[in-house]
Amino acid sequence: MNLTDAPPFDRLRAALADRSAVVGVIGLGYVGLPLAVAAARRGLPTIGFDIDPAKEARIKAGRSYIDAVASDELAALVKAGQLTATTAYDRLAECDVIVICVPTPLSRHRDPDLSYIETTGREIARRLRPGQLVVLESTTYPGTTREVLKPILESSGLVCGRDVFVGFSPEREDPGNAAFDTASIPKVVAGDGPQASELVQAFYGAVVQQVVPVSSPDVAEAVKITENVFRAVNIALVNELKLIYGAMGIDVWEVIEAAKTKPFGYMPFYPGPGLGGHCIPIDPFYLTWRSREFEVPTRFIELAGEINTAMPNHVVDVLARALDERLRLAVSASRVLVVGLAYKKNVEDVRESPSFKLMSLLEARGAKVAFHDPHVPEAPVTREHPEFAGRRSVALSAETLKDFDAVLIATDHDAVDYRLLAEAPLVVDTRNAMARHGVQGEHIIKA
Repeated sequence: MNLTDAPPFDRLRAALADRSAVVGVIGLGYVGLPLAVAAARRGLPTIGFDIDPAKEARIKAGRSYIDAVASDELAALVKAGQLTATTAYDRLAECDVIVICVPTPLSRHRDPDLSYIETTGREIARRLRPGQLVVLESTTYPGTTREVLKPILESSGLVCGRDVFVGFSPEREDPGNAAFDTASIPKVVAGDGPQASELVQAFYGAVVQQVVPVSSPDVAEAVKITENVFRAVNIALVNELKLIYGAMGIDVWEVIEAAKTKPFGYMPFYPGPGLGGHCIPIDPFYLTWRSREFEVPTRFIELAGEINTAMPNHVVDVLARALDERLRLAVSASRVLVVGLAYKKNVEDVRESPSFKLMSLLEARGAKVAFHDPHVPEAPVTREHPEFAGRRSVALSAETLKDFDAVLIATDHDAVDYRLLAEAPLVVDTRNAMARHGVQGEHIIKA
């Protein structure tokens, strides 16, 4: 059969088999750029799409802006013609596979904000042609692919499952994790219908080492939500244990270290100053919102959210008491250095970082606040805390520490000199970083 005249499914299956299929990745952030590089690395011609012209320019120049992607590999793929970037959505017509990797934030009322998915879906629909596969990777509630994305695509007049195909595959990126990357993390995939399922498996099978097919996009969407609810609930548990054991004079970190020696029936989670990253602070609320439609309460998940959300206030209260008791100083008269703006150690990712909330709470009480982060030289614009945009990381030195009354460790980067931090009059440690680096002192308080 001449494939030019073949049905859309056959044409796309053949293009995936011989790796001539052109891949388009929309959204070149922490999920999209590593995926685009992984696809290009495996010989699939790849076009990255983003509304930010600065990202287009940096990719074309071979300069990565994400730790997970090495600039030398990016430059080599661009030079070889395997990968390019553009802000021109008309080029979507060139793509055989289109992967959506756009943000899914919460509204101010903690309802799902699907505007990025909807806007992207409409851009695709305007250029949709028979024989394309559209896959959503953005984390969302079960039912989004079928109920939101699919109707938008079919507004083009094309029918999903016959003319075009749609699927869902949850992203599983873990910034800063050197043991796993996009290609080595098992990929859960699902298509809307048997032909879409076959195509989505064929695509990801060409890009990653292991594909885990499930029966429907709803199940795949639920997988991602489940993974993040699991982490949110367990982190809330250890955060609550931190408060309970702290009242008893027991170090929760010592408890966890001893408990994790049990070779079965226990998995260690660690307390902190609040939740950060795009997934864990946000995704559980997608499920609680969706569950209201089915009149099913989510008491456990919502309680976990309350505990985790309250952690920044707890940390600031601990700092305030320590300033008063040890330095006879009010928060309003204090100078505080927050160590770590990123939401987790050894990365530059500041999405939903609790450090912003800590800084905001301290400044609301009148404190003068600065931050030090070896991975974040300047605070970017964020939706929740635009007031910190442009604030630069201060250098860490013995001379610098003389300008501050207290150090608040919010992120335990390895590239921080913790022995130097001990020279500050007061250290409030939310990560047990000082003890782990063998630094002790009566002026070091765990929070």
